[in-house]
Amino acid sequence: MAQVQRMSRLMIKTLRDDPADAETLSHKLLVRAGYVRRNAAGIWSWLPLGKRVLENVTRVVREEMDAIGAQEVLLPAVLPKEPYEATGRWEEYGAELFRLKDRKGADYLLGPTHEEIFTQLVKDQCTSYKDLPVILYQIQTKYRDEARPRSGILRGREFQMKDSYSFDTTDEGLAESYALHREAYVKIFERLGLDHKIVSAVSGAMGGSASEEFLAPAAAGEDTFVYCPSCDYAANTEAVTFALAPVDGAAHGPVEELDTPDTPTIETLADHLGVPASATLKNLLVKVDGEIVAVGVPGDREVDLGKLGDHLAPATVELVTADDFTDRPDLVRGYVGPQGLEKVRYIADPRIAPGTAWITGANKPDTHAKNVVAGRDFEVDEYLDVVAVEDGDPCPACATGLKLDRAIEIGHIFQLGRKYADAFQLDVLGQNGKPVRVTMGSYGIGVSRAVAALAEQTADEQGLCWPREIAPADVHVVAAGKALQTELALDVAEQLGAAGLRVLVDDRAGVSPGVKFTDAELIGVPKILVAGRRSGEGVLELKDRRTGEREELSVAEAIARLRA
Repeated sequence: MAQVQRMSRLMIKTLRDDPADAETLSHKLLVRAGYVRRNAAGIWSWLPLGKRVLENVTRVVREEMDAIGAQEVLLPAVLPKEPYEATGRWEEYGAELFRLKDRKGADYLLGPTHEEIFTQLVKDQCTSYKDLPVILYQIQTKYRDEARPRSGILRGREFQMKDSYSFDTTDEGLAESYALHREAYVKIFERLGLDHKIVSAVSGAMGGSASEEFLAPAAAGEDTFVYCPSCDYAANTEAVTFALAPVDGAAHGPVEELDTPDTPTIETLADHLGVPASATLKNLLVKVDGEIVAVGVPGDREVDLGKLGDHLAPATVELVTADDFTDRPDLVRGYVGPQGLEKVRYIADPRIAPGTAWITGANKPDTHAKNVVAGRDFEVDEYLDVVAVEDGDPCPACATGLKLDRAIEIGHIFQLGRKYADAFQLDVLGQNGKPVRVTMGSYGIGVSRAVAALAEQTADEQGLCWPREIAPADVHVVAAGKALQTELALDVAEQLGAAGLRVLVDDRAGVSPGVKFTDAELIGVPKILVAGRRSGEGVLELKDRRTGEREELSVAEAIARLRA
């Protein structure tokens, strides 16, 4: 028998006004509707209705993972330092890693993700190719010491996540495990009712080769992605690439220095010379693990520091400071050019292709140079796609102008390869009796984040509006005040519960019908059944929360309609 929850006995306190610190729609509504409560910055309690929604999301994820043959385990959240030192991630994670010491001074961490620990588990349990392939997963609390936790449960320091890991003996096997997860993720997000896009992504500190993100388009999203309106291309902005296309630079004249006083920025230089910013070469100086590196991009574009960091990971990338210029008088602030640079590694975006000519700094105060040709007057040490993508940039697949949109990352899948297996020497005996190095995949879903993403995508001006699969109840029965209505509402609620439906019934005494109706809209159960003015005739009003459609039905008709 399904549960009937009476609101007179439910721990819930709804709010009329938005929390003062709330910025996103999901943050406002989940707090106002009594689903979550803030304990500290980025740390949240899940209240009864919120816990039901979270568990429903968890159930869907678990069912689809089990369907592909994955096996559920539960690993500790408090983890020893040594495995993460072995892979370098103890340092790579930086300040985002929660670190702690026990009473004996030993170092531990709160797990942000568990690649190392799963690798050690399989090394201990699997010794032969006959033990593989295997897919293991857990649904667990993860931890990340966010610098600016915000947006409610969207970006917290503690969050619920499903992380799974595949272990295969061949690259072909890894590709099959990856495909299984990709298909399972599509089913999960479709069941949850999440509008989502699958986009190409970069692996970053996770390592590996193939990587895709599952994004839920939403105004509150912190990820920017691009998509092509003419083909199926979609990618995280950090994964968009621009092809290197050398040109014939023979027609360009020799380098010519220009007197350009007080023009240390691209804007002032372009105004002074009367040229478009796109004709100039911007040279951004950064430090990579303390070494000064110059990064060249067209003057009308910006360096995407996220892209640059991903390309150079695990190295640390930071902007140079005034003190760095003091230590290097050969680097003239605002007038740096790639020609003649000494002891500086030069990275360029592919748009700075061999044969292209530029106006750039002359490495002298108040002086620039024109006709500076890539490949003739300076050499590029390494080409990396580091330009921040803009609306209208050509699609890498079909050259149509790309569109930018914002989204919430709800899932990420990686073909890790052998990075972690190498770190822990994860081998099994192959069919020929010789050791075979195992190859891995890593696959994550933000379970608590999916709740926020659904709230962002489905809510309206009245409140939350959950899909039935994950709603805290199938139907919200409202008793509109008087004893007769309450008696009928409770009777109908019990009948609905006996019929297998999950029921929330508002039987609160002393609460006006207006407040009950407002709370029903705010809480967002997909169907609202009202015992109102025609209760004496045994007639109820059924309302669809999403469409607003209403109809009057007898008790028997209402129960039959809701069971369908």
